Amino acid sequence: MTAATSMFRVVRELGFNARRLSLLGQLPRYLRDLRQWRRNGGNVTTLFPVLSDWQDQAGSASGAYFHQDLLVARKVFNAQPHRHIDVGSRVDGFVAHLAVFREVEVLDIRPLQSRIPNIRFLQADLMHSVASLRGCTDSLSCLHALEHFGLGRYSDPIDPQGHLKGFRSLIDMVRPRGRLYLSFPVGKPVVEFNAHRVFDATEVFSWPGADQLELECFDYVDDAGDLHDNIGRDHIVGRCSSLQHGCGIYTFVRR
Repeated sequence: MTAATSMFRVVRELGFNARRLSLLGQLPRYLRDLRQWRRNGGNVTTLFPVLSDWQDQAGSASGAYFHQDLLVARKVFNAQPHRHIDVGSRVDGFVAHLAVFREVEVLDIRPLQSRIPNIRFLQADLMHSVASLRGCTDSLSCLHALEHFGLGRYSDPIDPQGHLKGFRSLIDMVRPRGRLYLSFPVGKPVVEFNAHRVFDATEVFSWPGADQLELECFDYVDDAGDLHDNIGRDHIVGRCSSLQHGCGIYTFVRR
């Protein structure tokens, strides 16, 4: 990564947004519409310019989070497990999908103050094994979370091996013949501190503890945000070798 790219990301994190600046070109249209509104007798209480929606589509039905949340929620619905626990996935995405039709228990290193029907919360750091959670569930998900373990982004302890320790903890939680739904960025392996890691799509099979899992299904979202489902393990390398920042979605069964 070049120094310029790193600086751009820092500036963006501090609030600079080039796209927002480009929207200033839409101000003339906004002012024309405002004048027309007033000429037609419309009342204005407060000016609140929204300049981006004229060119946007009706919505977004692509991208890693959209596809993984919908896909894995459907898998859980079809499997109808006795108990489902989620670790670190988006509460306002995947977890909300599940809460529509079943109870889901959520574990996260961060607190959750909201109380939502069908969602039970436990604060925990899964970089450390929790004895009470071993073999506790027949269905477990961790979507776009493992790549953050140990980077400190969410106030977790700094640990370069955090993702491996978390992976081991996830395996320990699943009962024999239970399912683990796991997703993370796949492409050229990199650590982009402190945002995330990107893993090679096949390296998970060599992580400690992976021999206790059988791959039931592999799906992935490519760099363009499109879903490719039910890819055989033998085809993962060929299909994912050119990815820069895709999303691998793994359905494992505990041996």
